[in-house]
Amino acid sequence: MSTTKKVVVFDYGFGNVRSAERALARVGADVEITRDYDKAMNADGLLVPGVGAFAACMQGLKEARGDWIVDRRLSGGRPVMGICVGMQILFARGIEHGVETEGLDEWPGTVGPLEADVVPHMGWNTVDIAPGSQLFAGLDDGTRFYFVHSYAVHDWQLEAHNPAMQAPKVTWATHGKPFVAAVENGALWATQFHPEKSGDAGAQLLNNWIGTL
Repeated sequence: MSTTKKVVVFDYGFGNVRSAERALARVGADVEITRDYDKAMNADGLLVPGVGAFAACMQGLKEARGDWIVDRRLSGGRPVMGICVGMQILFARGIEHGVETEGLDEWPGTVGPLEADVVPHMGWNTVDIAPGSQLFAGLDDGTRFYFVHSYAVHDWQLEAHNPAMQAPKVTWATHGKPFVAAVENGALWATQFHPEKSGDAGAQLLNNWIGTL
């Protein structure tokens, strides 16, 4: 019996789907790029990439029924992972050029412009890994990941109100002001950086995710 995990890279017109496909295949996943509803719903893991503007990504995702798919998968405890703008749209709202757009509202919070002297934040940077992280298992705070973005979440607003529930694990990075670099929250994980462009460290991270599916 095969233990290979089936992962769908959701193709809604925004994201480096081919590089994500290659990176996931490198760590042993059975990968398909598609926007097919049934395939996206039934895969062991769903990866939602994203590049460009928050508003455009949200529009594309809704047109492909991706908002419904993400919500239904998470309602059933089925793993979803967002990358770059695919992470940003998981928050309640995004503000770009003064225009506010509603996100998927899986997490409270606002995606806004980076508060730094140099924007975009483009290149390699280290992260401050959340204690007990599964996503970063085998990696340390000196590990560098590849970022390309002009917007981020600077304030994490969700905590576990029920002591029996595990609090989300939030990993931070700093470019000017600290911002959210990754989140592990039940079945929903996400990174602001691009693991598929982060070499061996990114491969380790994706392998860690695949191992939880």
